[in-house]
Amino acid sequence: MPDETTDKPIFAAKLNAPPRLADAVSEAIASALFDGRIATGDALPSEGEIAREFGVSKPIAREALRQLSGAGLIQTQQGKVARAKAITGEPLDRIYGYAVRSSLTRLREANEMRHLVETGIARLAATRRDPEGLAMMEEALADMYDGLEEPDGFTAADIAFHLGMAMATGNTMIRMQVEGMRSVQREVSELFSRRSSRTRADWKATVDRHADLFAAIRDGHPEEAVRMIDRHYEAADIASFEVAGEPRGNG
Repeated sequence: MPDETTDKPIFAAKLNAPPRLADAVSEAIASALFDGRIATGDALPSEGEIAREFGVSKPIAREALRQLSGAGLIQTQQGKVARAKAITGEPLDRIYGYAVRSSLTRLREANEMRHLVETGIARLAATRRDPEGLAMMEEALADMYDGLEEPDGFTAADIAFHLGMAMATGNTMIRMQVEGMRSVQREVSELFSRRSSRTRADWKATVDRHADLFAAIRDGHPEEAVRMIDRHYEAADIASFEVAGEPRGNG
């Protein structure tokens, strides 16, 4: 046993109940959210009703709702019932946003992660070719051509294109992951768009690479889709980091 100390504790609050109890309640509610028993916008039962259903105290029910709110699964407001939120990658997007804006090192690491993730996504998208995702990619591609030399519109279309690629896999979890990486993509796309030496030909070459990637996925060629993803990152994202002072060819 460690010696007792009179040092002031870091946390003043004490646990009122085993933490796993609130975890179990939040897990059960989250399951209902993910499998559609509680739809987006639906009101959740009150703390009292949750406490009665699970046989726990109101503080435990309150903590479970707090966990779900922190995870971005429900919307809570003082004096109002909690409501289910759309399940998206928004919480992860916020975390990545803080990270990539903190330093160029974190941005490079996040973009490296994105490259690895999207390599697998491209392969699966070319295998499954979900129609909704393909349609989203095609529309975004047209918007990219329309937005040549217009950074804000181009960035929005670029983000939509990559989300469409995720949706083409037909995998909800992959779609959430790509939604979570939007802040990474936005930072890189905006860096690339701000290059002072960027010509209209450069803009068009970027869109053409996306067009080649779309064609590989649409036509069901997984290996070609992977090759196009690699070409995209080598050409576009490395150039982006040059704007931030990185020498060509590093990373």
